[in-house]
Amino acid sequence: VNLVACFTGALVGTIIGVLPGLGPTVTLALMLPFTFKFGPTAGLIMMAGVWYGAMYGGSTTSILVNIPGEAASVVTCIDGYQMCKKGRAGAALALVAIGSFVAGTLGILGLQFFAPLLGKAALAFGPPEYLAVMILAFVLLSNLSGDHPIKGAAMTFLGLFVSSIGMNPLDSYPRFTFGSETLVMGIDFLPLAMGLFGVSEILNIALEKHTGREFKKIRYWEMYPTKEESRRSIGPILRGSVLGFFVGLLPGPCNVLSTFIAYAVEKKVSKTPEAFGKGAVEGVVAPESANNSAVMGAMIPLLTLGIPFAAPSAVMLAGLRMHNVEPGPMLFTNMPEMFWTFIAAMYIGNVMLLILNLPLVGLFGRIAVIRPAIIMPAISLICLIGVYSVRNSMFDVWIMIISGAIGYFLRKWKFPIAPFIIGVVLAPTMENSVRQSLMLFKGNPLLIADRPVALALLAVAIAFILYRIVSSLMGKKIEFQGEEPV
Repeated sequence: VNLVACFTGALVGTIIGVLPGLGPTVTLALMLPFTFKFGPTAGLIMMAGVWYGAMYGGSTTSILVNIPGEAASVVTCIDGYQMCKKGRAGAALALVAIGSFVAGTLGILGLQFFAPLLGKAALAFGPPEYLAVMILAFVLLSNLSGDHPIKGAAMTFLGLFVSSIGMNPLDSYPRFTFGSETLVMGIDFLPLAMGLFGVSEILNIALEKHTGREFKKIRYWEMYPTKEESRRSIGPILRGSVLGFFVGLLPGPCNVLSTFIAYAVEKKVSKTPEAFGKGAVEGVVAPESANNSAVMGAMIPLLTLGIPFAAPSAVMLAGLRMHNVEPGPMLFTNMPEMFWTFIAAMYIGNVMLLILNLPLVGLFGRIAVIRPAIIMPAISLICLIGVYSVRNSMFDVWIMIISGAIGYFLRKWKFPIAPFIIGVVLAPTMENSVRQSLMLFKGNPLLIADRPVALALLAVAIAFILYRIVSSLMGKKIEFQGEEPV
């Protein structure tokens, strides 16, 4: 029964994860009633399989059609779609599947051996520490901007502004709504992401044929990664897996946070950072490995403390309580068989996910070579249905169309889109951390000096900013000295 539940969860999660708009949280909520057919242990296994599968499924559309299935797949679009245009979509999908397997395996080992210890450590992170993590994350976000850090910073602040439109979470006062009742609920992430990535790419192909998708005749065996691509992926997969596991312990959108931190780290340690954004395999496997490993990290506070730090784990907590199971420290004492069965089944589910997806690489890879005249109308229809189905709102459809047009011009003017989207996603969490920290410090931000972890993280962020400024100035100085006199 546990194996059936695991396979069902992984299969359903992968299929639904491909559909834009239905991320792991929605998928888990839809699958909750079916867990009663299996019981608490198998139900937990099935929900974890759904979460796993949805994480992998979201990367498929990011690579093939430049549409992130959910927020954690935004970073994958940067290099994944460029690999697709080079005829390496199959290789990208295969390496993501292998990276997800390795990340899941390492995450399961971490959950197995360090769950109680890390669960207590996660509680040490209060609002000031999490605020410091968010500031460091936004500083690292400048690494996604390539040679245009100022443009990247501008797009990040624009994302923060767009996220502030709607109801103030503290006093429910409307902000920047201009009297519009529709804007009171804010602007959703999905229409923005699908417009800026998917619709803008459709416009790019339609209006400028010479800059569109470059199709190549590829044989079936060329769909899979080469030895060189596999070799280059080993380090990023391992680094992304470890990083994602620990970031997964943090509250909020930990999987989103883990993906772009992993991308920034890989770009920093790479010998060829200029290849990122142009189809670097490291820029695909590192974020996806971090994404899947973060799932296991997020399980630790849920199972050991009964505290959901991420939206999908909150749905899983609701599902467990429906089965009269209360996660927490006593779970390991009162129901040890449930915990160890979960560990074993998750590893088997990880293997199932690999077996399930590797044979499909060739099929998915063929999608990349379909003529634009056929594939683009289908993508447009998927975008429209996906956006409208979330809130049944034509306003969201118009937001997608308008943001698609804006995204087209942003591409032409070399403005990076990923910092804007991630700014929109992370802004609410950062705002809550700022408010909670100020209340904790009674309005005196200097009291953060009493929090050594937060202070250390802020010091790293400041050091990174100073490093970028100094290296930029030194680069200009060297360039100036190297010029011949006229």
